[in-house]
Amino acid sequence: EHPDLDVLSFTGSTEVGRHVAGRAAENLALPAMELGGNNAHVVLEDADLDLAVEAGVFGSFTHQGQVCISINRHLVHESIYDEYVDRLAERASELTVGDPSDPDTQIGPIINEAQVEKMMGYVEESTAAGATVETGGERDGLFVEPTVLSDVTNDMAAACNEHFGPIVPVVPFADDDEAVELANDTDYGLSGSVQSTDLSRAKRVAMAMDTGMVHINDQPLNDEPHVPFGGTKGSGLGRYNADAILREFTTTKWISVQHEPREYHL
Repeated sequence: EHPDLDVLSFTGSTEVGRHVAGRAAENLALPAMELGGNNAHVVLEDADLDLAVEAGVFGSFTHQGQVCISINRHLVHESIYDEYVDRLAERASELTVGDPSDPDTQIGPIINEAQVEKMMGYVEESTAAGATVETGGERDGLFVEPTVLSDVTNDMAAACNEHFGPIVPVVPFADDDEAVELANDTDYGLSGSVQSTDLSRAKRVAMAMDTGMVHINDQPLNDEPHVPFGGTKGSGLGRYNADAILREFTTTKWISVQHEPREYHL
């Protein structure tokens, strides 16, 4: 609300971001918002499964999934769905949960009890709706086991919410159009990834995804200082990093100098 405020940068939840952006706009201050995400890891049937699974494990479980650009949903073609789920569950079961100060630990604690209860609630709601726990699904204090859910639909709690934890709902799709439809069926549009050996096809899917960033044959957990970072829809406004951030926090100004007398016809 300060009268000297020209630009306001905020990183946080979409709910709070909407409130902050609204208050800034009342004073005609430009909001730059980096908000939530529900990022899809799309695995087409021609994908390299070894690469797709390893990318999926990294993107889902790094920092226990507590990153806005972590994978929130795995969308997998129905013809490779069972094999992908089996491989993913096997890799998830191998991850070591424990003290983050121990170099051998791969999965540390969740930030607080409220967040643990929220994500475990999503798991319980999803299993009650028909999802199957392939591995994990348990907690010990603030430590949550890496959890893989199959038989998931896009409207189940673990898939449609930003769970911010080591929870992996895997949703099947029949073709590229349905994959895009499912990926875009969210209020968020931060990031995503597409796995395919056909780059032209992967690019078509990536272009159709309504997100600020898409990574082909990789996973969404990427942030580089020389490329723009930001989302669409409920994931925010504006772009960070590189020249983009300079444009967000500066504006152009026209200053002219008339070196010769002008005739003003009035």
